[in-house]
Amino acid sequence: MNPASPLPPASVSLDLDNLWAYLKTHGDPEWERRPSFLPTAVPRLLELLGENGVATTVFVVGADAEREDGAKAVAEITAAGHEVANHSYGHEPWLHRYSRRQLENELVRTENAIVAAGAPRPVGFRGPGYSVSRMLLKLLIERGYAYDASTLPTWIGPLARAYHNRGTTATEGSRGREDLFGGFSRVAAPIHPYRWGDSDLVELPVTTMPLARVPIHGSYLLWLHGLAPKAAKAYFAAALRLCRARGVAPSLLLHPTDVLDGAEAPGMEFFPGMTVPGARKAELLGWVLAALRRHYEVVGTGEHVRRLRAAGLDRARGLDRCGPGR
Repeated sequence: MNPASPLPPASVSLDLDNLWAYLKTHGDPEWERRPSFLPTAVPRLLELLGENGVATTVFVVGADAEREDGAKAVAEITAAGHEVANHSYGHEPWLHRYSRRQLENELVRTENAIVAAGAPRPVGFRGPGYSVSRMLLKLLIERGYAYDASTLPTWIGPLARAYHNRGTTATEGSRGREDLFGGFSRVAAPIHPYRWGDSDLVELPVTTMPLARVPIHGSYLLWLHGLAPKAAKAYFAAALRLCRARGVAPSLLLHPTDVLDGAEAPGMEFFPGMTVPGARKAELLGWVLAALRRHYEVVGTGEHVRRLRAAGLDRARGLDRCGPGR
């Protein structure tokens, strides 16, 4: 805990998934044109975070960091004081199917692109679609990563997958959609942070509601908000009460689509909440961040992990329990 703050730490992170990545997973061949909404999303997100006094961690896709608009985004994010972390190179949510060589390529190419764009070499990783494997964790350990943030301890993955895949077309770019978001077994994963085996690699789960194990991240809240705005706020407030009661230091996840509407993300009509104006989305996220800051000192995931280690993180989990894959 920061001696200057009486509040316990919590973290906010952002997966900088680009328009092409959503279209690719959905099976839309337009993804091959690599359409981008980063020039619209990144300034809006940085403004929102700045207005709320929140330092965060942004998980960046290597293929974007190599492009002009992605490299510019990395530079702007770094200049604003946020951590940049690794979100794979090709943003394929089935990394658990990859060989060691493929995984190493994903890590190294993204590390190089992030450094070339002006950010420090990343020490944190999150797999797209919460995809992780034993081999991936071993590589993170070998490469000196401080933490992984790829687990979402919930039972709702198969339901989210069915919703996401409805009406989609199978393509080479979407060949692993049947594994998207994991299975029901993920509900058994710890909600508290822990170390992997006897290594120093920390797992910082994306927080789900304690006991109920349902998501509380930005996209899910915005979906609820579209159904019933007051209920969405009550839902998040209840999640924070449960986190405090159960001793869970939340790690909240955001995405660019949390501040964009359908006109700014063409082709994403399939995604929940895209009919909601971007300004209304940003207003809700501002309320969420303010609610989080009332009870916690909000930092990025890297700083969150550093403080957990300093406080003495004694929970551990065997690498063989990370789920499917190599």
